Amino acid sequence: MAKARQGGYISRSLEPVLKRAAREFPVVTLTGPRQSGKTTLLKRLFGKRYAYVSLEPPDVRMAAASDPRGFLALYPPPVIFDEVQYAPELLPYMKERVDAHRRQAGQYVLTGSQNLLLLERVSESLAGRAAVLRLLPLSYREVLGCPGKALPWDSGPQAHKHTPLSRKELWASLLRGGYPELVANPERDVALWHASYTQTYLERDVRSLRQIGDLTQFQSFLRAMAARNAQLLNLTDLSRELGIAVNTVKAWLSVLEATYQIIVLRPYFTNVGKRLVKSPKIYFTDVGMLCYLAGLRTAEHAASGPMGGAILETAVVTEVFKSYWHQGLEPQVYFWRTSTGAEVDVVVQSEGKLIPIEVKLSATPNPSMARGIEAFRRNFPRQATKGYVVHTGDVRLPLGPDAMALPFAEL
Repeated sequence: MAKARQGGYISRSLEPVLKRAAREFPVVTLTGPRQSGKTTLLKRLFGKRYAYVSLEPPDVRMAAASDPRGFLALYPPPVIFDEVQYAPELLPYMKERVDAHRRQAGQYVLTGSQNLLLLERVSESLAGRAAVLRLLPLSYREVLGCPGKALPWDSGPQAHKHTPLSRKELWASLLRGGYPELVANPERDVALWHASYTQTYLERDVRSLRQIGDLTQFQSFLRAMAARNAQLLNLTDLSRELGIAVNTVKAWLSVLEATYQIIVLRPYFTNVGKRLVKSPKIYFTDVGMLCYLAGLRTAEHAASGPMGGAILETAVVTEVFKSYWHQGLEPQVYFWRTSTGAEVDVVVQSEGKLIPIEVKLSATPNPSMARGIEAFRRNFPRQATKGYVVHTGDVRLPLGPDAMALPFAEL
């Protein structure tokens, strides 16, 4: 992990994309969960030329809301407005100023940690004027110091080989998760940090998005979701267990998705309509947060407990999503399951091809682990490419004609 740090800063895959967006669009909007590194990244890239204003303090927020034109005149471009969802009144007046200087790129850089509200307002007020990018917690390739590394099936630079992590090191890394503050400060108490993060998230984001009176019940919902991570989601069972209405479960799920706490993975069907009606699988966007909510406090407990497979699967899914999002791309990622029991954990659609991926907790891959991939390729012979069996060991070798064994560290 020392390779990832340059004077305390960890290089992000999104850096060249952000620079390009600021050269091409009048407004750049950067969204992502709290503490994912948005402000640090923007100050590093634009801090020398741009003024910086946080809209989170109540007095600043009030000034922006009461006199938007005057506030924007006080902070002329180029300027970074942090947590702009707190002052959505600025956006229509920002449009006025942008339209007056339409050819000038990089006038405003906005950040926000609430996807749903922010993007609705941006699309209403700044349609065609704003690039929208996402920054999630650190990907594994960023932690290892190779932020530009491409996924194995995509064209692009491949990183040099790293010294393989021991099983204990790998699971300690997964338990810690990808939030930059925890990665850059190994001495920080992981459980204490996640407890503080969860409380801040509940108090600031959840309450502002929905009228949730009982935060304790919502916290129980969070833990119930962690227990169901990487499983098919049954809303009726979840509502019955928690004693709340199905519509409430749906509303709370939308809160988790809007604040980037979960990723929703849908089944792959050639008929797009079927994808939307079938049960999805839910993954937490940060493996460390998943472990915390599941009550896992040691690497040994995480690796050998009943959630070990779900944790590793989450690490693979989030790595794929982060890799695409941090290139400014929209991931097309699914899972595959048939009525006869054949299944593949992850299916990535890229450049017209389907890449099947199986995730195995074992460090000793063998050809039997590729049976799901073989079945998938028989079902989609024209689109499916050779797949990957991602495992916790350090060997890369073919598993017959349909799959390659790939260490997680090389994903």
